[in-house]
Amino acid sequence: MSSTIKRHNENQRMSLAVEAGPFVFLAGLTAVKMRGATVQEQTREILQRIDEHLALAGTDKARLVSAQVWLTDISTFDAFNTIWDEWVPTSGKPVRACVEAALADPDLTVEIMVTAYR
Repeated sequence: MSSTIKRHNENQRMSLAVEAGPFVFLAGLTAVKMRGATVQEQTREILQRIDEHLALAGTDKARLVSAQVWLTDISTFDAFNTIWDEWVPTSGKPVRACVEAALADPDLTVEIMVTAYR
């Protein structure tokens, strides 16, 4: 097993993805294009971004091991899950936590962070 750590899309504060050993850790991702949109629209965008970041690191959603979800309004839980359930693999689902929380920008309704195995 390699002890190399590879960072992707690093800025002054963080990396959007980190490859460490057999794992890929993604930062909490939020909508970029769909700020102010519904939780479902933002979720679709975020899940597409997750797919892209995982592919760059040589893995995909079928190898997810964990997911953390923050919703600004827990009453959107069912709406969020409609999109999540369409996206997540039929078998081999990750462990997941979903909580209500204030996000850094009031135009954001959801943030998702995942870890995958390569």
